[in-house]
Amino acid sequence: MTVTGNPDKIAREVGKGLRYRRGSRALDGESRGSRPVSLASVRHAVRTIIWPRKKLVFVGLLLVGINRLAGLVLPGSTKFLIDDVIVEHDTSLLRLLLLVVALALIVQSVTSFLLTRLLSVEAQHLISVLRAQMQRKIIRLPIAFFDDNKSGALVSRIMTDVEGVRNLVGTGLVQLVGGVLTAVVAFVLLIRINALMTLYAFVPLVVFGLISMKAFAHIRPIFRRRGAINAEVTGRVTETLGGIRVVKGFSAEEHECKVFEKGVARVFDNVRQSLTATSLVTSMATLLMGLTSVIIMGVGGTMIMNGQMTVGDFVAFTLYLAFLITPIIQMSNIGTQMTEAFAGLDRMEEILEMDPEGEEETRHVRLDDVRGDLSFENVSFAYEKGKDVLKNVTFEAPAGSVTALVGSSGSGKTTTAGLAASFRTPTTGVVRIDGHDLASVRLDSYRRRLGVVLQDEFLFEGSIRENILFARPEATEEELLAAVAAAHVKEFTDRFDDGLDALIGERGVKLSGGQRQRVAIARAVLADARILILDEATSSLDNESEAYIQESLGRLMSGRTTLVIAHRLSTIRRADQILVLEDGCIVERGTHDRLIASDGRYRELYTYQVRI
Repeated sequence: MTVTGNPDKIAREVGKGLRYRRGSRALDGESRGSRPVSLASVRHAVRTIIWPRKKLVFVGLLLVGINRLAGLVLPGSTKFLIDDVIVEHDTSLLRLLLLVVALALIVQSVTSFLLTRLLSVEAQHLISVLRAQMQRKIIRLPIAFFDDNKSGALVSRIMTDVEGVRNLVGTGLVQLVGGVLTAVVAFVLLIRINALMTLYAFVPLVVFGLISMKAFAHIRPIFRRRGAINAEVTGRVTETLGGIRVVKGFSAEEHECKVFEKGVARVFDNVRQSLTATSLVTSMATLLMGLTSVIIMGVGGTMIMNGQMTVGDFVAFTLYLAFLITPIIQMSNIGTQMTEAFAGLDRMEEILEMDPEGEEETRHVRLDDVRGDLSFENVSFAYEKGKDVLKNVTFEAPAGSVTALVGSSGSGKTTTAGLAASFRTPTTGVVRIDGHDLASVRLDSYRRRLGVVLQDEFLFEGSIRENILFARPEATEEELLAAVAAAHVKEFTDRFDDGLDALIGERGVKLSGGQRQRVAIARAVLADARILILDEATSSLDNESEAYIQESLGRLMSGRTTLVIAHRLSTIRRADQILVLEDGCIVERGTHDRLIASDGRYRELYTYQVRI
């Protein structure tokens, strides 16, 4: 029996009413760690995790109730065994007791199997659903979010934080309820046998409960900090492995080892704190339960000698007391699991409460077709308040034209391209596409007609074919081969035994920089976009490769609105307009010949490169 879950529905429920604050930076993994498990947190978990699976949970609670009640048959039968069967030599009652106990054991075995089968499977299903939802939510967050958070830390959020949530549906929840049920029934039976002895036994249990409540209030922030520390350490080691060539190139292996050792030492310190707290709870449980046993031995022995209690009643009382004490001790471990679950749920909420990119109420315009008329009107942009990277930038890029952005590093070229690609939103001013404010356009309708080739182009692990088809998975073989030919990819794939199906390794490490760039350009060609953004698209090419690419780029840009960023000014001589940016402002604009004739900043940059 498995209850299916709709990831989008879970997202809407878990993140209901919560919003990603504009201007937020990196995730704060520890600031909320001191917050106790509030009634609101419990209600939220019940509404979003438990209630959608209420039928399964109800079946689980029913099974655990039957299981625990069946478990009480054995201690109850001992009284009859000692006081009636043994004393009276009643063999018929002995046979009946054996039959009842055997049936109870069979019921316990069957219900235990069903509990594990139903709840453990559904708990793992819940984990898979939540992981998929976390990945779906994270991948749809704005670019600014990824600029402020490490990818490894986000991987930890997706894969690790959801693990503890299984206890809200799995055996943790029903064991908690089952433990309470067993303790209550055992308590009632103990009172019926001897109320005075029950009172003596109950006092240490109350003391243990108070100590456990204080301990769990201390443990929860520790678990929350552990999630943040694990995410940080995972993020760092992911970066180290991703940049292994840089690490080895600078002989920095020892430095990275020390950084990682410091990280795992922080994890150890956190685990040590949690183990200390849980060990305290366990030790106190052992002590208090031991004192309870001493008290019961003394009081019970006295009552038996005074004829106030039979031996059978004393043995049954002792066994029932174990059924009262054992669930309480187990609940300390279950409480730790539930505390971990709520800590993970808190960290999940940090992600799920954020607004995904492009779902603002202002984005109501859907573009059925994109002509490609792009314009900037007094656009300013700042990554940090008060520090403008672009300042009142205004220009028009008509459909089918090529606009080149040049200037020194840090002048705002890439930021301008990012605004045109809708990766960012202007601080002030308006970016328009076909007359529509880009901030009001549905991003999916715009980006479907957008092609991007970045300076540090990213290729996925897999084959060359898969990376090119990433732009349009449904493209035909003829369209794929046309893109391959346009970007001159075939020039090097013909040397591979597997051709286009050759595997290129993580981030395309088995290809040269120029080869990776040509694959990226083929991907952009296949996208058949109306708007192209080429950010240093020829920066990784040697002279021979550049000659190939210049020809293919000419065909690619024909009839498309293109923004070209290039330090190699020879690549943009045929642009319809060239914008020279310095310190976030357009200081010159015009064609190549006009700018050379004007003897300004562009001529200075061009002359310098020619001399080189």
